[in-house]
Amino acid sequence: MTWSPTLFTGKRFAVVGLGRNGLPAARTLVQMGAQVSVWDDNEPARAAATGLDVREPDLAAIDALILSPGIPHRLPTPHPIATAAIAAGVPIWSDAELLFQAVRASGSTARFAGITGTNGKSTTTALLAHILEVAGIPAAAGGNLGTTSLALPPLPGNGVYVLEMSSYMLERLATLRFNAAVMLNLSPDHLDRHGDMAGYAAAKRHVFDRQQHGDLAVIGIDDADSRAMAETLRAAPARLVTISEAGAADVAPRGTHLMLGTEAIADLATARALPGAHNAQNAAAAAAMALHLGASREAIAEGIRTYPGLPHRQELVAQKAGVRFVNDSKATNADSTARALVCYPSILWIAGGMAKEGGIEPLAQYFPRIAEALLIGRDAPILAATLAAHGVPHRILHTLEAATTEAWRRARATSGEITILLSPACASWDQFTGFDQRGDRFRTLAQACINEVSPGDGAGNESP
Repeated sequence: MTWSPTLFTGKRFAVVGLGRNGLPAARTLVQMGAQVSVWDDNEPARAAATGLDVREPDLAAIDALILSPGIPHRLPTPHPIATAAIAAGVPIWSDAELLFQAVRASGSTARFAGITGTNGKSTTTALLAHILEVAGIPAAAGGNLGTTSLALPPLPGNGVYVLEMSSYMLERLATLRFNAAVMLNLSPDHLDRHGDMAGYAAAKRHVFDRQQHGDLAVIGIDDADSRAMAETLRAAPARLVTISEAGAADVAPRGTHLMLGTEAIADLATARALPGAHNAQNAAAAAAMALHLGASREAIAEGIRTYPGLPHRQELVAQKAGVRFVNDSKATNADSTARALVCYPSILWIAGGMAKEGGIEPLAQYFPRIAEALLIGRDAPILAATLAAHGVPHRILHTLEAATTEAWRRARATSGEITILLSPACASWDQFTGFDQRGDRFRTLAQACINEVSPGDGAGNESP
């Protein structure tokens, strides 16, 4: 199926930011018949927009501004075009909003499932889509994960769009309603964009906006901010289901089994791609949503069992002689790294990059698992100071190449099993284009180590 070429005839949009999100969205809008102008502050990005109308937007001549998620419209410093749009009363949307409008304009009653939270969004999104496919329900997954929202295909009325929603995207919705929505957990992240924790939580709560009777609201209750949000949702029209990693909730693990009340839904011991208590919470969220969307309990159990996992999320990328290389590059904050550290008893930990607020102090309870920390990136000295205060052996090696090679040398000299874990607890932009490039490079380095070949000259680093 393809979108109708007249779906948005007469509509006028400006797309600002021509990266992974903006450029595909602009091309899809043109294919739908909209009048579209595009802009990016970087000349190479403008040059890549072949065949499109590249110019700074005329805000008086558009219906909405589609602003790529990474471009701020309020904090910390709004983009000038966003400031002008707000002053002119022009709505600022994410492309997820336009996907919803396109689906409804096409006449499809396909449902929408939205997944947000500080950690676990990608795994829950991919797992839910996998379960729906096992159940024979047409599904398309994307948004903040993989395919950008507006590049997803048309679905029939019984289909489900499964969208990972960042806080940036959730701030820019106008009509999108999620038939099933989950807020997994909250820990400090992106505070520069939202001002403080209250602003961040408020942005996440938008995933439940416009829900009606018959819809489903799922929320994790393992942290105080999420529990507070759950209380506010009890009076909302959607049915509320609580989930937990281990505590008392509507859907939660008991032993190795995922339980819905007193009924076992799935045996998590069979789900090899979902290690750790945090993944039990992800499975609980996906199971609750899948059941609401029409999947049978049998399909849910089979989907959880056969889920293949995602790259860069505790991904076993190499193994030899009792040494495991685990790529957890997606862990860009301390809370996410904690979920990896708890899974392995003896760790050579590769960490560092651009540290988040609070650094790695929250990880202190897991430090006894660390045989040595090998630190990389811009803020390695900040992490080193925390480790030194707790007596954790560590070295600053600056680059991922040096850290991985040294970790392999150290691992081979260690008796017993040990895990070389890349779980940086930091953003990657000081040395890489993103966590995915960082993880891909680690995978290559790990393979080179176990094959005893030269890891190369460090291609993949953006800075020396």
